[in-house]
Amino acid sequence: MGSVRCESTNFAGIYQLGHRHFMFKKLDRYVLGKFCLVFVAAFFISLFIFMMQFTWLHIDKLVGKGLTLDILGQFFFYMSLTLVPQALPVAILLASLISFGNLGESLELLAMKSAGVALVRVMLPVGILAIAFGGVSFYFQNFTSPHAQRELGALLMTLRQTSPAVEIPEGVFYNGVPGINLYVQRKNVNTGMLYDLTIYKTDQGFDKAQIVVADSGRMATSADKGHLILDIWQGEQFENLQNGGMGEMKNAHQPYDRETFGHKRFLIDFDSNFKVMDADMLSGLAKAKNMIELVADADSMNRDLDSIGNIAFQRALSSNYFPPDEPQTGKKSENTTSSSTKIAANNNHSTKSAPPLPFDSLIAGLSEQQLVSATSVAAAAVKSHANELEFRKEEVASEEKEVRKHWIEWHTKITQSLACLFFFLIGAPLGAIIRKGGLGLPAVVSVIIFIIYLIINTSTMKMARDGSLNMIVGMWTSTAILLPTGIFLTYKSNNDSVVFNIDAYRNFFARLFMLRTHRNVPLKEVIINDPDYTALIPQLEQLATDSRNYIQQHRLTSAPNYITIFFRHKPDRAVEYINQRMEAFAEELGNSRDTRLLQTLQEFPLLYTTAHITPFSSDTWNKVAGICFPIGLILWLRIWVFRVRLREDLQQIAHTAKDLQTHCQRIAELAKDGKP
Repeated sequence: MGSVRCESTNFAGIYQLGHRHFMFKKLDRYVLGKFCLVFVAAFFISLFIFMMQFTWLHIDKLVGKGLTLDILGQFFFYMSLTLVPQALPVAILLASLISFGNLGESLELLAMKSAGVALVRVMLPVGILAIAFGGVSFYFQNFTSPHAQRELGALLMTLRQTSPAVEIPEGVFYNGVPGINLYVQRKNVNTGMLYDLTIYKTDQGFDKAQIVVADSGRMATSADKGHLILDIWQGEQFENLQNGGMGEMKNAHQPYDRETFGHKRFLIDFDSNFKVMDADMLSGLAKAKNMIELVADADSMNRDLDSIGNIAFQRALSSNYFPPDEPQTGKKSENTTSSSTKIAANNNHSTKSAPPLPFDSLIAGLSEQQLVSATSVAAAAVKSHANELEFRKEEVASEEKEVRKHWIEWHTKITQSLACLFFFLIGAPLGAIIRKGGLGLPAVVSVIIFIIYLIINTSTMKMARDGSLNMIVGMWTSTAILLPTGIFLTYKSNNDSVVFNIDAYRNFFARLFMLRTHRNVPLKEVIINDPDYTALIPQLEQLATDSRNYIQQHRLTSAPNYITIFFRHKPDRAVEYINQRMEAFAEELGNSRDTRLLQTLQEFPLLYTTAHITPFSSDTWNKVAGICFPIGLILWLRIWVFRVRLREDLQQIAHTAKDLQTHCQRIAELAKDGKP
């Protein structure tokens, strides 16, 4: 202990003399050593959790496929590379909470602050390391992750298309082999023999279904792994000779073929080879591109969208919905030609100067048959045009969503890198405030913070992807919340401000919801000066009298004046004075050894000296609340409740003061008689 005390003293002395460079290098190494040890463990724990979550999502593609260790190794390797950017911020948050919590719990942060080193300076080396980790995260996302995403995607698609490995259970029908349903009563695992087989073969269609019953059998894979070889012994095969399959045999006279055999072999198509598809086929995915490729491809898709829009617009301008066949009569032809001319004029952007079409005259000049024909042709043309527009709409919507996916990936590479720094700005000061190390409370706090961040980030990202929210707002909302939170916590912890004072929050909510709190007067083990009971007797009498007089002079149960509360309020000095004297009695009589007096002293209420006259201490806030009528009305009712409570509290003060006066008289008389 002596050496430690001497080292701390030398540190403070060297700091005061100005030799900061060497000592701060030593301090930096010490803090970085504490952080890095925890970070390595936190990173692998976080990465393991993310990998288990990803594996669970794709467990159906892995189980029962007969995968070799090299394929599984590729799967976990590429998966880990893609999850490193997600694990880094969580690891930094957890490591910051634990390391700075350990420093606070062991009072090392207090020693550093006592030596004149600010918390921000202690955080500086780890902050620089967090920025470096942000750069590592960006490198993984922009260079390593795109290749890993292509390889992992190709592997997953291959796994999805790979046939399952044959693992025949006992006592149930197994349909994992294409074209047959196989029932095995029992099997020998060591020899691979199957006993008491029943096989339903549907490889030639259900109309030619076959039933095979055999005493024993064995299934193996061909040398090229492209087929299954099923050898069976001592059995019979039944096949329906009439179309309709075995399910439509309604009587024993239905013709069927029966074959008895000693040995039979079936060759079943079953590709058990594992061939990974070409990863370049997935190069068009947004996750498989770096930032330069994302911007270039997004611009290309936007140009394609503009071309599609221009083409659709030109088609809409050049289309008309009139029947293609011109009427042959003179009058009708004239009317139709006139209308066609006007349509052409409309297409040539002269709609403002062209007179409106005489639609009623055109209709009146057509026969009933021509009107029906024209209506049907026009309806068909409009429907065709509407279908084309609907198809174009779906095409454009799909292309726009793909563009938004590209921009989401572009923003994610930046925001996920910055999250490393912002999570450190939250974790380090929070650990210094909580002052708890280990994996208990810090792990719980980090999980809660990350879940909140994940909910906000995921919900806003999905809204941006669907186009219901601006891309910048959707992708940067979580970052905009993390940054001010980290700055606030860093400022509070650097200034030793109380952020997690439970008593302060309890008192705030108690006052907000008008909850009563009780006084607690413990029995002191060591008392230096005993109270002067004789001198306190008349003072307690005066306190009781003042309380009763205040109740008589103020009508506390009546409704308060709205104008006075919000616009003309004055401090209530009388209540403040009564409260000061009551607290003075509580302080002095708290030194008593008499347990009955202490129990009576706890009956003194805790007064709110301003809650019965005004809602806020600021005149500006009072006026704003008074003008906002619904809010003002609620606050006015709240003040009325506090006025009624004040009357009850003053009555309680008077009653308790009388009881204390009685106890003081008793103790003073016992002291005169020489009794303890």
